[in-house]
Amino acid sequence: MVEATLLATLAVATLASLFMAWAIGAGSSGSTPFAPAVGANAISVMRAGFLVGLLGLAGATLQGANVSEAVGQELIGGVTLSPAGATLALLLAAGLVAFGVFTGYPIATAFTVTGAVVGIGLAAGGDPAWAKYREIVALWVATPFVGGGIAYGVAKTLRDERVPERTAVPALAGFVAILLANVNFVLLGGPGEQSSIAVELAAAAGQATLAGRVLVSFVFALVVAALLYRDLQADAAAGQRHFLLVLGGLVAFSAGGSQVGLAIGPLLPLLGPETGVEVPLGVVLVFGGLGLLAGSWTGAPRMIKAIAQDYSSLGPRRSIAALIPSFAIAQTAVLFGIPVSFNEIIVSAIIGSGSAAGGGAVSGEKMGKTVLAWIGSLALALGLGYGLFVVLTAIVG
Repeated sequence: MVEATLLATLAVATLASLFMAWAIGAGSSGSTPFAPAVGANAISVMRAGFLVGLLGLAGATLQGANVSEAVGQELIGGVTLSPAGATLALLLAAGLVAFGVFTGYPIATAFTVTGAVVGIGLAAGGDPAWAKYREIVALWVATPFVGGGIAYGVAKTLRDERVPERTAVPALAGFVAILLANVNFVLLGGPGEQSSIAVELAAAAGQATLAGRVLVSFVFALVVAALLYRDLQADAAAGQRHFLLVLGGLVAFSAGGSQVGLAIGPLLPLLGPETGVEVPLGVVLVFGGLGLLAGSWTGAPRMIKAIAQDYSSLGPRRSIAALIPSFAIAQTAVLFGIPVSFNEIIVSAIIGSGSAAGGGAVSGEKMGKTVLAWIGSLALALGLGYGLFVVLTAIVG
């Protein structure tokens, strides 16, 4: 029999998790992916909000397991978060995010959740998971340079008059297709496993080898590039808009897979055999995905409209340049189970693509404040998590 206290704790934690999912869906993961397409008049604001919600739900359900398990189980060693600790982590993270929403202070969700879980885990006597921390810090530090650098290079290439746009854009589509062919999905694997399009098609063709997967990826890229080339030949502007729509969809899907873990990861310790309340991970992912969808449908349209104005100043080519590395980095985070800030990904890519025009200089003061806000979110959540759990333990104990 599950104790009434545990049920009450679970109810509070579930509400905090749902709020986190809503805030993420209404924020960057829901508002950013289709903003370039809206800015290019390829899709309406309301339709973009509707699609981003569905794609975020799909990404959360099909790709959210890695990051969710990392946040819930891999950020601290030696201990499993107690129901009180897991609930405190969610309440602290949700409270800081709510503070940011209502005051306009740029609280970074990924940094906040990570800091809260680590701080509470350390206060509970856990050991630092140094190997995981190195992975996380490496991606966080690399994102501005890799994302911004790729976006800059792509935008610069598309602006170069010596490079035919009707050749360069299909080539970029082929590159995106190679990434997509090698992305893992739950539906393609066996029970409890994940697999990719390239792996499954190569196996179906009797070529379940690295060479077979490479060949399948190459053929897939050629098909996608050829289709877009034909589209561009018919109408270059329309072809660019179509590519933007596809990229927006891929980024929205990736955002769901990479961000849902921030909302439901701390909830997982409450839903295991230790507590007697066992819920399959797939069900929890759907719950988190529905929270993202609700946020996207209710809060994202207003944000999409505002952000689209910034993207419209970038133009379709630089928007394409910004979305390609965003998709790649988000999928890297999903693959390795690393909680990552979608805002950091997008901001870095926008700066990189905008800089390619020569007139996209970004205020150093503004960027400095943004970076300090990210670091401050992590430090504040970690410190508060540690301190509040010590106080809670002293009171309860």
